Amino acid sequence: MTDQALRISFAGTTTTCLCVGVITTGLFGTTRLLADCPPSADPREFRADFDLAADASQAIVVESDSAHVRLNDDVYVLEGDVVVIQGKRKIRTRDATIDQRSGRFSVESPIEYSDPNMTVTGDSGRLEPDGSAVFEGARFELPATNARGSADRIRANALGEISLDRVRYTTCPLGQEDWLIRASGIDIDQRRGFGSARNARLDFKGIPILYTPFISFPVGNERKTGFLMPTPGSSARSGASISVPWYWNIAPNYDATFTPTWYAKRGARLGTQFRYLTSFGDGTLLADYLPDDRQFGEDRSYVRFFDETNFTDRLRLDTEAANVSDDQWFEDFGLGPEGTSITFLKRYTNLTYLGNEWRAILRAQNFQVIDDTIDPLQRPYTILPQLAVSASFPDRPFGLTYGLDLEIAHFTHNFDRAPYDLTTGWRIDAAPEVRMPLRGRGIYVEPAASFRYTGYKLSDEPGIDDTPSRSAPVISVDSGLIFERLWGSRQQRLQTLEPRIMYLYVPYRDQDELPNFDTGIADLNLVQLFRTNRYVGADRLADANQLSVGLTSRLLDAETGAEWLRATVGQAYYFETPRVTLPGEDIDETGSSDIIAELDLRAYGDWSIGMGVQWDPSDTRSEKGDVHVQYRPAFDRIANVGYRFRRGNLEQVDGSVAWPISERWSAYGRMVYSLEDSQALDHFAGLEYRSCCWRFRIVARRYVRDRTGDFDTSVLLQLELNGLSSVGDEADAFLERSIWGYSRSSAAAP
Repeated sequence: MTDQALRISFAGTTTTCLCVGVITTGLFGTTRLLADCPPSADPREFRADFDLAADASQAIVVESDSAHVRLNDDVYVLEGDVVVIQGKRKIRTRDATIDQRSGRFSVESPIEYSDPNMTVTGDSGRLEPDGSAVFEGARFELPATNARGSADRIRANALGEISLDRVRYTTCPLGQEDWLIRASGIDIDQRRGFGSARNARLDFKGIPILYTPFISFPVGNERKTGFLMPTPGSSARSGASISVPWYWNIAPNYDATFTPTWYAKRGARLGTQFRYLTSFGDGTLLADYLPDDRQFGEDRSYVRFFDETNFTDRLRLDTEAANVSDDQWFEDFGLGPEGTSITFLKRYTNLTYLGNEWRAILRAQNFQVIDDTIDPLQRPYTILPQLAVSASFPDRPFGLTYGLDLEIAHFTHNFDRAPYDLTTGWRIDAAPEVRMPLRGRGIYVEPAASFRYTGYKLSDEPGIDDTPSRSAPVISVDSGLIFERLWGSRQQRLQTLEPRIMYLYVPYRDQDELPNFDTGIADLNLVQLFRTNRYVGADRLADANQLSVGLTSRLLDAETGAEWLRATVGQAYYFETPRVTLPGEDIDETGSSDIIAELDLRAYGDWSIGMGVQWDPSDTRSEKGDVHVQYRPAFDRIANVGYRFRRGNLEQVDGSVAWPISERWSAYGRMVYSLEDSQALDHFAGLEYRSCCWRFRIVARRYVRDRTGDFDTSVLLQLELNGLSSVGDEADAFLERSIWGYSRSSAAAP
């Protein structure tokens, strides 16, 4: 309660008292509680409805059983039960005194202060007219987090400065103090938003696990320089490891985190993250350095930088650059099997202009090739520069839409090309277009015509045309219908039937003499069936005289529009055999494309099913397919089963689960099994134990670590103390990546 003079009347006696408020602070959060844990209140009940400043302006009411004045020392004596109330704040005690001359409110008997955010009790206390307060033998509780503690003495003043002597703090229930923080002293400055602790020690199960002679920390949402919780770990190749991050709050818009990590088998590694925020944008620099890796025999490093700068609402600069010392970095440090598929790192700078009808990108791009075994002829080109412009002008006369796609780019290599037959040079690609969208109720027809020109200016190409080109018209008519009907006993479902037909004509042009800078064949899917070019990139324009057909049916909730089921099938029919190919590509003479079918089912509350298949009707066999089934009867119960198949490439079964097995225990696991290799490529199992005030998780993993098929094992540990912090957070992050549908919030769901 704030400094405020108040006139109080008892049985005709009138006097003046000065009541002083106590300013406190606490950590707020929620946690999953077990049946035998004390209930945790919604923190919104404590924070949203209680305004300390607003409460301080309300009238003060003082009540006591009786009162009298000691005339010899001018002290006002309140006897019996004494209650001081101001808004939602209250002080309860017995036999208080008020010194009229000094304004001090003193209590030698037990005293209790309470507001909706906390409760403080003490063996005795006093309130001073300058706004300060002292509680002796104090105990405090924070209901929103079930946090509680004690201090030999709590001192607070009107400036928001609080000191606590010989402090104990925990979120565990009374009598079950599994973890406890002890400190000889804690000082909190609420105005500056910082606090500090002296001789702080964290005990877990009676065992000291962390100690520091001095530590500073933020109060509320303020950032503060200092150490973060350590992260332990272990793997077969690196051995036991421990990371101890240190956070540096450089400025309100700059910060950095330095993470030294010690590996038993490798040595010391330093990771750095620098972040900045400007009035134009933001960026991050990541840098890792491991000198003289004892396993690898060399210095190792990884650097990545990305930045987004918005000069105006329409003009933006995006930059990303990365460099790694060797091809095993991602395999050794955390990615597991995913690291074996990283063959190059992309580097680019994009200057983008976004207009109402125009979009332009000026780009520079190259790659660091990580895998030295890649044939130089197959390595990506450096593009410097590249200008890409696209425009769309809808609602023109006669309902026409005009469009333009334009690209000018220079392709080269950043290595010695002399030993190889590599083509470099300039390319221009232009495609003006006109469309006529015609739409009615349940029907649309969109004829379109464009003319695509691609020309080159090649370098160092003796004996061949160094200015080849290609041009051809592209004619298409896309159309579709949408039929709807209400379905079900209560007409609660809406079923649609959506046929789609697109005719495409592109005349054949001989393109065998054209280079291939960046063009490839996209995977066949439903989107690809209705594109005007089966190639991705400008170096090839596929000839076409074909009809693409598709049929989609959806089942929706008639009231909410929620989609319960979607089924789609599509195929392209060729009136002429396509003749344009890339080097090494076979000509498809079957007269039709493979059939693509997809199914997405969410009709049965706890179940979701996704399926896709590419079927070759000429060979009557599937070329690729996938099935995924998820069972989720509750937010924290997830089971997944999947199957992936690509002919001649992979055939895998994937299963994962996150499931409580008792009130306190949960299990996690995943296995990716290769049917072709008859072995598990990646599998892990984990257990979690959860109490009222802490959670421990362990995950053991074995996985293919490199392209040679060698295996590695690792162990992730995590100890989370409710209301405090987490020692090691990699287990949570790993489970989020590995188990479809899992999130940290689902693990803590009530």
